[in-house]
Amino acid sequence: MTPAHLEVADESHRHSVPEGAESHFKVLVVSESFADQSLVSRHRTLNRLLSGELQNGLHALALHTWTPEEWFEKGGAAPESPPCLGGSKAD
Repeated sequence: MTPAHLEVADESHRHSVPEGAESHFKVLVVSESFADQSLVSRHRTLNRLLSGELQNGLHALALHTWTPEEWFEKGGAAPESPPCLGGSKAD
């Protein structure tokens, strides 16, 4: 993919999971390769790349897949994740 920017945030601590669990992540990928892809296609690409992790304990994945232009339009930062509704530890 050759991302221009990549952020991976472990958000497991915001969920009701065992201490030390690494199961909930937010990923921001900025890449020119997304230019002619639909949002669904972008997400399928990342799901395919992360299939091993998804089969081995990765429970939740918030994906933000943007072109460089979209990233600049959005201020160069991933949005805040909403609180977990299934037993969140965050207020």
